[in-house]
Amino acid sequence: MIKPSWTFLTNHSHVLLSLSQNPYKRIRDIANEVGITERAVQRIIVELEADGYLKHIRDGRRNVYKIISRKSLRHTVEKHRQVYDLINLIKT
Repeated sequence: MIKPSWTFLTNHSHVLLSLSQNPYKRIRDIANEVGITERAVQRIIVELEADGYLKHIRDGRRNVYKIISRKSLRHTVEKHRQVYDLINLIKT
């Protein structure tokens, strides 16, 4: 059976979900988990930070990421929900 090339969630949500499991995760590890390049992860993190969904704090040579979980989702279909709801849906 051929595996479909699409998923229900975007790479942006996959990156957020990965960071919700471990806010100390390296970009390389996120890229491997999500199945995209390190450069794509860096771009997604910049976009998430620019839109206020994510912040990073330097801890020595590493970044620690803080998800702004009470921020509403972006699409009109889901804007009545928050990032917190998405994380809890997938974690369960």
